[in-house]
Amino acid sequence: MAESGLRYLLSPRVRAWIGSMRRKYRLQWPPRGSVSFGDLRRVTPVSASFGMERGRPIDRYYIEAFLEANAADIKGRTLELGDPFYIEKYGQGRVTQPEILHYVEGNPLATIVADLTDAPRIESDSFDCIIFTQTLQMIWDMKAALATLHRILKPGGVLLLTTSGISKIGRRLGRDDWGEYWRLTAPAVERLAEELFPGSDAKVMSYGNVLSANAYLQGLALEELEPAELDYVDPDFEVIVAARIRKAGA
Repeated sequence: MAESGLRYLLSPRVRAWIGSMRRKYRLQWPPRGSVSFGDLRRVTPVSASFGMERGRPIDRYYIEAFLEANAADIKGRTLELGDPFYIEKYGQGRVTQPEILHYVEGNPLATIVADLTDAPRIESDSFDCIIFTQTLQMIWDMKAALATLHRILKPGGVLLLTTSGISKIGRRLGRDDWGEYWRLTAPAVERLAEELFPGSDAKVMSYGNVLSANAYLQGLALEELEPAELDYVDPDFEVIVAARIRKAGA
């Protein structure tokens, strides 16, 4: 039995005693002081821009895996933020009315300019799907924004949401001038869905592991990891948290 499974069969007192003996007699494995950090023994990241100059950012691998798995939901009147990149990539002719929302004036692609925390002009029950990637952490009053998303989804409509778990702060990149405020866990997103999408069908999941989290923090590109290293999921290391939330009703 693996050590991670065995520990659950032992009492907290026994586990504490084993830990003290390991420290006393230096029984850790690998031995303490023997771990080689190599190129990662540094206080600045390999890349300060999520590895974009090295290849594709690791978080995009997870975001796109989630959207691809739920591509059938991207249909009808679909809302995306900023540009229609994912509508065009995953809509595959199912989207009949693409809409692009932007926070401020000036985006020529935008069909709607609104602040999701207070957007009474956006009609209720009007979207079949909302693609809401890597945005929730940028909104201070995220509950108000989620309440708006719930209101403007049609009954039976689907919100496809992703947000950062383990990540550097996305700022000073010339795009996210309003900053980032939050880091959420899968249980936190579950609670938000229960509270703000009452009666909904919500499926929350996480992507990532200790290796991909370390690589992402260092700014390595996804091309520098093997697919098996990216695909392994350890719920203790959430690089991306994603949720498919289907609004109650039909």
